[in-house]
Amino acid sequence: MLRRFTDHPARVNETYVQHMGTAFGFGASMLVGSLACFVHGLFPWLCLTRGSDTIRALHHRMVSHRVVRPEPAGRTTAVAAGD
Repeated sequence: MLRRFTDHPARVNETYVQHMGTAFGFGASMLVGSLACFVHGLFPWLCLTRGSDTIRALHHRMVSHRVVRPEPAGRTTAVAAGD
């Protein structure tokens, strides 16, 4: 059971606590970007680029700088997807 908390963070070269902090940071950024999109929907002259800027920044942080360890032997992708 403990492996469920450590396998995925280890694959992205983080501890559980580091991964939690990263995930919380991403979530906070998405929340702010989402709120800006709602504000923009109501008031089209406000928050003109905040939503798209947030998406670009998060993509850069997550995809462009990704370091992933290979899947451990004996585990299938289907099992890993359930993490």
